[in-house]
Amino acid sequence: MVHKYSSLIFTMLMIVMTLTVAFSFRKDRQKNDRSQQKSQPNIVYILADDMGYGDIRYLNNKSQIETPNLDKLGREGIVFTDAHSGSAVCSPTRYGILTGRYAFRSRLKKGVLGGYSPMLIEPDRFTVADLLKKAGYQTAVIGKWHLGLDWTPADPSRKVDAAVYDDWTTTENLDIAKGVVKGPNDLGFDYSYIIPSSLDIPPYIYLENGKPVDSKITNITGNKTPRGVFWRDGNGSESFKIEKSLDIFGQKAKAFLADSRKTSGKPFFLYLPLSSPHTPWLPSDKFKGKSKAGLYGDFVSHTDAVVGEVIKTLDSLGLGENTLVIFTSDNGADWKPGDKQLYPAHQANYIFRGQKSDIWEGGHHVPFIARWPKVISKGSKSAQTICLTDLLATTAAITNQKLPDTAAQDSFDFYAVLKNPKEQKTVRESIIHHSIEGMFAIRRGKWKFIDGKGSGGWSSKGDATDPAGQLYDLEADPEESKNVYDQNTSIVEELKGLLEKQKNQGFSRRL
Repeated sequence: MVHKYSSLIFTMLMIVMTLTVAFSFRKDRQKNDRSQQKSQPNIVYILADDMGYGDIRYLNNKSQIETPNLDKLGREGIVFTDAHSGSAVCSPTRYGILTGRYAFRSRLKKGVLGGYSPMLIEPDRFTVADLLKKAGYQTAVIGKWHLGLDWTPADPSRKVDAAVYDDWTTTENLDIAKGVVKGPNDLGFDYSYIIPSSLDIPPYIYLENGKPVDSKITNITGNKTPRGVFWRDGNGSESFKIEKSLDIFGQKAKAFLADSRKTSGKPFFLYLPLSSPHTPWLPSDKFKGKSKAGLYGDFVSHTDAVVGEVIKTLDSLGLGENTLVIFTSDNGADWKPGDKQLYPAHQANYIFRGQKSDIWEGGHHVPFIARWPKVISKGSKSAQTICLTDLLATTAAITNQKLPDTAAQDSFDFYAVLKNPKEQKTVRESIIHHSIEGMFAIRRGKWKFIDGKGSGGWSSKGDATDPAGQLYDLEADPEESKNVYDQNTSIVEELKGLLEKQKNQGFSRRL
């Protein structure tokens, strides 16, 4: 009997010891997880809409616009002088930022989406928000979405071809007042406060976590003149004021940062795609007349101020030291020949040829500044070629995560350059460019091959007498002024073959 009870007591002691060890192990693991989360950097992507490389005074000392906050950001971080958007227009670039994949691999082969277009990012596509949520981050998007939304159908039993909604004005069988059934919150974002599209494309409505902030829908009358102050007729919330949106996004971003500060031990990811300086150029009274580049320049000044407020909030909350802030633009500036004539001293797209929409450098060679005081040396510069699709692979490296084999097909990791601007290892051997009309180009080293005539966008259709394609030596000719296509047939053939290979195989990064 004594032996029986001794055995029972021993068994109970072993169970208690096992549970104690397991609890202690779990507690230590939770402590380590919290410690790891605290050491992980907060991450903020700020995406301007149609801002050129030459708009920022720190990047172009001849800029006719004062940009004190972006200048300060540049002095406190690193500037990439050879950064490129994934496309010369916005929707495809935004797709690439979130997925690490060139958008021409999606259903969007040219152009941009409308405000009623269905979701462009595929339901099973891995996003940067998925990546960071997996790492324990609080994730949010605040600003201009322009990646399609699945709106609530008025009659769910009716089937309407989703493609008809790319017509920008078609609202057949859509109940805008009820918001969306699928949006950013289905792609890894915990919180979203967005407008569906650009500020000149209806519907004019704020959606918070998929629901309208104001569900009273009315017709908003468009505006045609003057140049730049343009928006289309269409539906919108009764209380929506186009000219207030930029400041509202800034306020919402600051509120998110303040709320995140209260979330103990949890890092955050904020994707802040601003609605400016895209048309309509509607700077607040405080900034009117501040620049020497007209309303556009004034709106850039207003944008700079909003960025400054966000950075100031980060720093005032004690979050600046371990927060990676990236500022860039979705494509080049919409700075047309008429604008150049009115303001000849201002080079919105710096020395680069063309503008937003074009395959030429002015369409996709964008400003790119990163600040992370804990890691990045002040006043750094790098001439490494990077693409905005590279943000996903870089963020994975920063957070010590492995990307899924089926994700980020065109994303290359440049974390090593953030840590050491003199890093010699090439980030990417080549980069594909894409215009609004679907024209392709590929760059490798100093050579850029364009597979067609003209700009592939708004600047030029090319001449009948032009060669079938274009080749530029960007080291000797960054302005793309001399087409050496006919003189370098072997280089043309080699680059054309590489372009076709990367298009057809479905990836450019080794998977």
